[in-house]
Amino acid sequence: MHDRPTSADLPDPRPSACPGLLRIVQALDGGICRVKLAGGVLSSQQARAIAEAAERCASGVLELTNRSNLQIRGVLPGQQAELIERLLAAGLGPSNPAADDVRNLLLSPAAGLDPQALLDTRPLAAALLDLLQNTPALHGLSAKFALQLDGGEALAMLEHRHDIWLSALPGTPTRLAFGLAGCPTDRPLGVVEAEQVMPLVEQLLRLFIELAGSEHSRMRQLLAVIVPNQLLQQLQMRLPFAVQAPPADWQRAPVSQRAPIGIYPQQQAGLCMVAAASRLGRIDAAQLNALADLAEQHGDASLRLTPWQGLLLPNIPERSADNLLHKLAELGLLIDAQEPLSQLIACTGSSACGKGLADSKADALHLAERLRASSARPHVHLSACPRSCAAAHTAPFTLLASSAGHYQLYQRTPEAAGFGQLLASAMTIDEAGDWFAAHCATGNSDA
Repeated sequence: MHDRPTSADLPDPRPSACPGLLRIVQALDGGICRVKLAGGVLSSQQARAIAEAAERCASGVLELTNRSNLQIRGVLPGQQAELIERLLAAGLGPSNPAADDVRNLLLSPAAGLDPQALLDTRPLAAALLDLLQNTPALHGLSAKFALQLDGGEALAMLEHRHDIWLSALPGTPTRLAFGLAGCPTDRPLGVVEAEQVMPLVEQLLRLFIELAGSEHSRMRQLLAVIVPNQLLQQLQMRLPFAVQAPPADWQRAPVSQRAPIGIYPQQQAGLCMVAAASRLGRIDAAQLNALADLAEQHGDASLRLTPWQGLLLPNIPERSADNLLHKLAELGLLIDAQEPLSQLIACTGSSACGKGLADSKADALHLAERLRASSARPHVHLSACPRSCAAAHTAPFTLLASSAGHYQLYQRTPEAAGFGQLLASAMTIDEAGDWFAAHCATGNSDA
């Protein structure tokens, strides 16, 4: 067990553009504090602590991230230390004060609950987080370096690219495929038994740090100079077991990549999960307090954030699910997949980010209003600059700002890299709404 760190224990955070709990990064609307949640799970008490801290020390605006974390926006001048102290007191910090940056491990929001899961990933995830936090040699990893652990769940984000990914294979004993700089839908590099995952990941991370040095911060950068099989050969020399070749016929089963909304079954008899979407990735402190109340009244006093910038309440008695879903709608969350906002992603935009070329949040609201007049329900990412902060994957359609009020329209295709094929070089939001109404009238977001 580790004593909970306090502000007196805090190291000076290393320079980075990425916010953390201990490194509050300035934006046009104030400071940004990112709270990393193990497995995306938040207890009701922790939710209330975040809500109170956001109201006292910041603007009260909260963002749900595409890695199942939470950001507090608008941190006020002179309030950083109190904010950090409150979050640490709620048990939201790292077990090792030097390890906040490396707590980057994505799970399904339905880990341990999903009926289609092949593996309950939570014990292994806890061990991997302990490895990252308690191994000083790994604290030099980039704040962006991230791992994904996939248990085969139906509720899973499979399109986010991670530096290292692991995915459970069907059969007994449990084996996991792994790959580098990609997704579980990619061809794996190798396979190991479940009990071999920990030494595999540790040695792979140590090897990456040695080979990458100061020149490469991400796995994809290293693989540009060392091919994966060469890396695997060097890794094998460090391991006391043989990495197995990946099965030729295995492919991660595809799942819906739409944001989960509604009621979903659980493995546990008589219980279900209830999911809702936020409006463009944001909620406020009052909503988070109300969600904590609902989690206690209807479930197990926990919330799970999703990589679709939404929320899931687990362990809900089936008889209570419809009532809970109605209460989530009363809070202002989205529970209808036919609501256009549930299919839109938008970054902070020029209203709060100095790099933004357009007010993407306001433009997304206007686009949703236009789409409600049609049957089109496209899945669209509005990005105010090429950095694509709001989406770690390529959406079926991207509107990339070129100037205030004007966007380039891209469509994802297998042949084109980045955002995909350029369809229009300068569209207003009204013109984009008309285009989607004409070309996506069937409601197919991938059309």
